[in-house]
Amino acid sequence: MAIDAFLGKWCLISSEGFEEYMKELGVGMAMRKMGSMAKPDVYIIKDGDTFTIKTESTFKTSQFSFKLGEKFEENTLDGRKTQTLVSLKDDGSLIQEQEWDGKKTIITRKLVDGQLVVECDMNGVKCVRVYQKA
Repeated sequence: MAIDAFLGKWCLISSEGFEEYMKELGVGMAMRKMGSMAKPDVYIIKDGDTFTIKTESTFKTSQFSFKLGEKFEENTLDGRKTQTLVSLKDDGSLIQEQEWDGKKTIITRKLVDGQLVVECDMNGVKCVRVYQKA
C-alpha cells in the first residue's frame, strides 16, 4: 500500500485508552482531561518527499514534518522534545518512534477498511484512536 492512501483530512470517531496513555507519557491531569475531550482532525499532507502531519482541535493544534527514514526533533503537543523516526513498513503501516529522556513510545498508523487506525504504545499501555476520512 502506498503512503499516498494516508493523505487527506481525517476526523476522530472513537478513542480508547487515550487518557491512560497520556498518563504513562507523564502528561499532567489538566492537560489529560482536555486532551481526552478533544476531537481532533488530522491532516496528512505530502510535498515532494516531505510529509506533514497536522493535528487540529479546539484545544490545541500541532504539526510536524518529516522524511521517511530520517530522524528529526519533534516538539509534541504535550511539550516533550523527542528524537523521532517515521518509517513505512512492508505491511503498509506508518510507524512513528519517539525517544526522549531514555523513554520510548511507538505510534502506529494503518488503514483498516478505509479508516485510519492510530495505535499508541508506551510500556504496554496502549490506546487506539480511529479516524474517518472527511
